[in-house]
Amino acid sequence: MGGVQYLGEFEQIVLLAILRMGDDAYGVTIGAEIRQQTARAPAAGALYTTLDRLEEKGLVSSAMGDPTPQRGGRAKRFFKVTSTGMQALTQGLRSYQNLTRGLQLPGLEHA
Repeated sequence: MGGVQYLGEFEQIVLLAILRMGDDAYGVTIGAEIRQQTARAPAAGALYTTLDRLEEKGLVSSAMGDPTPQRGGRAKRFFKVTSTGMQALTQGLRSYQNLTRGLQLPGLEHA
């Protein structure tokens, strides 16, 4: 996929949660990480729709894990951010940094 890929806010949040979860990034853990870090409770449908869309765009890849008895024999679908996803995320975050540079926003410290 060529050209610049612009991400929506929730897409960026999902990609960041996947990166934070590492090898344990599947739907439930991604949603829990988003809740913990942002105090937002994404609906399962919205999260899985976003994950599917990110995969269609080539920004994440997924692979099925082994079925487990705890899940009634169902397998987990694990996600990883692709190099294209990393580029899009980095570009989006850099844009936010550029926009906030020099601003004094209450409760926000710049790294």
